[in-house]
Order: sequence, then structure tokens, then C-alpha cells
Amino acid sequence: MSTILAQKPKSLTDKPMHYCPGCGHGIVHRLIGEAIDELNIAERVIGVAPVGCAVFADDYFACDTVQGAHGRGPAIATGIKRSKPEAIVFSYQGDGDLASIGMGEIVHAAVRSENITVIFINNAIYGMTGGQMAPTTLVGQVATTAPKGRDPKLQGWPINMCEMLAQITGSKYLERVAVDTPQHVMAAKKAIKKAFENQVKGMGFGMVEVISQCPTNWHADVQQSLEFVRTKMMPQYPLGVFKDEGAN
Repeated sequence: MSTILAQKPKSLTDKPMHYCPGCGHGIVHRLIGEAIDELNIAERVIGVAPVGCAVFADDYFACDTVQGAHGRGPAIATGIKRSKPEAIVFSYQGDGDLASIGMGEIVHAAVRSENITVIFINNAIYGMTGGQMAPTTLVGQVATTAPKGRDPKLQGWPINMCEMLAQITGSKYLERVAVDTPQHVMAAKKAIKKAFENQVKGMGFGMVEVISQCPTNWHADVQQSLEFVRTKMMPQYPLGVFKDEGAN
């Protein structure tokens, strides 16, 4: 029996990643790198790194990458794409970055159907700044700014971004995936690759939401965090395709 060795994607650098053990960011970075390699678009790709746990993404992707102000990734990606329409532009954002301070940016990028790709990491918490409640924090979930758990009467309800953006005419491809099992990782890879393919075809605005574990700020070990994804997050944020105007 032959042995197949998994190799690092050419579109990732050799720099060790700083993410916490069990975090999903590193997995998603690899999937993006694999998609870029397989589509042979590395020379055309420009990334926008967020403010948050992935603020150093420009160290990990072997492509031109800029760091944007908090929440402004879609606006920056829009400027890059409009000035360099031949480029393949992606914005990488967390839930606080995209769904809080960046809510206006992501909504209007979808309204305009900007031909960009957004990779949205939803771990239901502010990570880099210490575990504050995010727009995606679950009802009852404890955060430093919700020590008794999120109460809808005080802090409102979690925001389901894919479902909301699906109501906008300009959004063309929206899918929610996870990285908690090998099967889900494979599905996430397929979705990310398709989002890039859609941009190559000029289809318009696309976003892939990735449900990701955050053991550090959930105060859980890795196995517990995986169970939290399956038993708590997925009921609130079901996986699936919410919009695909390029489907056959």
C-alpha cells in the first residue's frame, strides 16, 4: 500500500502559527491555501487580514496581504478589487470584526454584490481581547461581558449572518461549514474552493461562514470544545448552503 504524505500548501509560508491549541483558524488557513494552489491563482490573490486573532494572517499566507482597520475588510477588499479587477481578493474576518463593528461593511458589500470572497470565522466570542460577548455569542453562553450568560432581554439575540445576508439580492453564494470532524473539514474545503471559483467567474459577493472552536475563551479542553460546536453552536447555526446562484 502506498503512503500519501500531506504536504504544506505552497500558498502558506513556513512561519509557525501563533493560534491556541485546538483553535480552528489554522485548519481554515490550510484550506484556503489548498484552494488557492488547486485553482492556480496564487499570483493573483490579495488577502485582507482582520483585527482579531487572525491579525497576523499576513505572516501565514504566501500572497500579498494587507491589514485592515477593525471591521473594514470588505471595504478594503472592494477598493482592491475595483482598482485591480484581475485580482482574486478575499477578506478573512472573525465574528466581532464582521458582525459587530463591521456589520455595515459586510451588508453593503453584499448589497453592491462586490465580486469578493469573505471567509468568516464564527467562534461565538471575542478571542484576541479576552472573551467578551460577540454578536454571535449564544443565549446563555458565558462571556467576560456577560458573566451570567447572554440574556436576550439584556443583550439581544445571536445574529445568524448567512440567513440575514441571504435576503440581500446582491449576495450570490453563502454557505456555513465547520471544522470539527474530518468530514466537515472536507466539506469546508469544497465550499472555500467554490467561493474562490465563483469570484474567478465574476459571479459577485460570496461568503463562507466557518463554525470554529475556541477552547481558550470557552474555558474548555479540545474535546469539550468540539462537543460544544456540535451540541450548542450547530443548533443555532445549522450547516448548509443558504444561497447559491451558480448552482447547476
